[in-house]
Amino acid sequence: MATQESVLTSTDFPKLKLLKRGKVRDVYDLGEHLLIVATDRLSAFDVILPQGIPYKGKVLTKISEWWFEQMQDIVKNHLVSTIVFDFPAECKPYWDALEDRSMLVRKAKPLPVECVVRGYLSGSGWAEYQESTSVCGIPLTQGLVESSKLDEPIFTPATKEEVGLHDINISFEKMVEIVGRELAEQMREIALLIFERGARIAVEKEIIIADTKMEFGLDENDHLMLIDELLTPDSSRFWPMGTYRPGTSQPSFDKQFVRDYLISINFNRKPPGPQLPEEIIHKTSALYLQALKRITGTELF
Repeated sequence: MATQESVLTSTDFPKLKLLKRGKVRDVYDLGEHLLIVATDRLSAFDVILPQGIPYKGKVLTKISEWWFEQMQDIVKNHLVSTIVFDFPAECKPYWDALEDRSMLVRKAKPLPVECVVRGYLSGSGWAEYQESTSVCGIPLTQGLVESSKLDEPIFTPATKEEVGLHDINISFEKMVEIVGRELAEQMREIALLIFERGARIAVEKEIIIADTKMEFGLDENDHLMLIDELLTPDSSRFWPMGTYRPGTSQPSFDKQFVRDYLISINFNRKPPGPQLPEEIIHKTSALYLQALKRITGTELF
């Protein structure tokens, strides 16, 4: 198992222009394109934790690449290549660090709303349902329990906040105010199509996709384009079908394992994040690697 010394939690490429550091990804401006590097940083409850998760960035990159290919007939995505030999010459000194964890992507104007689709009642959706029997203004059936399967997937957008701040669930009408009705309806339609196809594919691999979030931007012609990541263990809840039991939280192939640990120690969900026990780090790494193998059929080593 990898040690913390082999975990990449931050990048430093002096010959490249750093554009920004997100919760997980470092983004470099290469002129015509962007270079997105998925580090091994882990954020939970929108707080970046002090230790990284071995192989996490590589898993996120490979799973996103696989899903982008599955969805390319539904909507254009920003991916150009994940092969370092395809990257501009100025990236060559950093090939070793970039390999398997970076994407050369088309530039886009990011839209300020996260597109969340829920097929099951969990997380903030479950918390909201307990108070109002609705999620983001969408009324749901009475009597649902935690992890209940919804009658049909629902679209529940959220604001995109800066690092360290919590994303906020909003109604569809609030989303319309932010991006306009035509764009909001297009984003909702595409997000639901992607979720429904992803959920069908995952069932064949004995995985339930409980929910996911995705991001869109506008290309140079103001056409909608899928950006960032897609259907990864960071952006989705993956539950093994064989152990699914509504009425409680589910075991999962994602960072819910870390969230559950943080809840157990009464973490206040504010920076700085606590140190994680080695057991939690290694178990989380193993879950991410299992997700990669189950979904794509490939392994890192």
